[in-house]
Amino acid sequence: MTQVQVVEQRANGVAIYKLKSDKLTLLASNLGCHVLELQAPDRTGQCADVVLGFADVEDCAHDGSYMGAVVGRVANRIGGASFVLNGKRYDLAANNGVNHLHGGVHGFNQKIFDAEIIDDGIRFSYLSPDGEEGYPGNLKLDVLYQLKDNAFSIAYQAVCDQDTLANFTNHMYFNLSGNLEHIEEHELRVCADQIACVDENCLANGSFMQVTQTPFDFRTFHKIGERIHALHPQLKNAGGYDHAFVLNAKNEQIVLRHPASGRTLTISTTLPTAQVYTGNFLSGGCMGRQGRPYENREGVALETQLLPNSIHIEKHPSVILRKNQIFQAKTSYCFTVE
Repeated sequence: MTQVQVVEQRANGVAIYKLKSDKLTLLASNLGCHVLELQAPDRTGQCADVVLGFADVEDCAHDGSYMGAVVGRVANRIGGASFVLNGKRYDLAANNGVNHLHGGVHGFNQKIFDAEIIDDGIRFSYLSPDGEEGYPGNLKLDVLYQLKDNAFSIAYQAVCDQDTLANFTNHMYFNLSGNLEHIEEHELRVCADQIACVDENCLANGSFMQVTQTPFDFRTFHKIGERIHALHPQLKNAGGYDHAFVLNAKNEQIVLRHPASGRTLTISTTLPTAQVYTGNFLSGGCMGRQGRPYENREGVALETQLLPNSIHIEKHPSVILRKNQIFQAKTSYCFTVE
């Protein structure tokens, strides 16, 4: 049975919650649904924090790494910071060069959600009003965090009173060493035959590349650092890995493992892609829990989501959420030891 309790309640409405099962301990906040800490055991039973996080959750307002947050209304980039829906043009904040990123200047990562303690977890809820960050419609989002035994799961459900765009993800950065080393020695497997290619601004440009005989072939385990410096135009464009892998399995699509500690993370999702981002630009961000800013490549984000820039590159954009249609998605993170 998972224990759930409020461990801090601030006057401005920000709260911090602790979820504890027999195997895992999670700290999360209603501010942006941030995952602040996730303790998991190694092969000796020694627990350590396996995600990056802030010294103070409210530092997120000054941070561009979205560390541990739920992002939206649309995750990833929208080209040209605009889109056309039902013949009408909508202009968004260009907060990533000429493009729109992770919901805008004040995205869901900075919103205070309502929170309700439920069995084995917490339900976070937020009503995004019509016009917020340029998006149409009043959108109601529920995010369910549950901890059961050795698995943490995130379930999303959303509905809107107008046609709109919706694509949610959690932006945890994992480091299974317990933040003792960078992530190059982590081994990664991704069930994906192709990636969505990006331009020099890391925007998915509508072309796809087969991973065979490229540094992006993680269909069998490879160390993250093994080919990250290869002379490949896609690695050059992103400064490393920052690409949507098109998943081709129904579960256990992603496995990350750290041989030295024995920790293994297996991710299963109902979503079609996972953005693998190797923390190429973490340096210079906010103060981390270890009392210093994080450096590049200290964590890897594995962001399950719909196809980035879908509104511009898919014939039938998966990112469109029609009026009164229900959006549902779930991702689970299972921790084991080897």
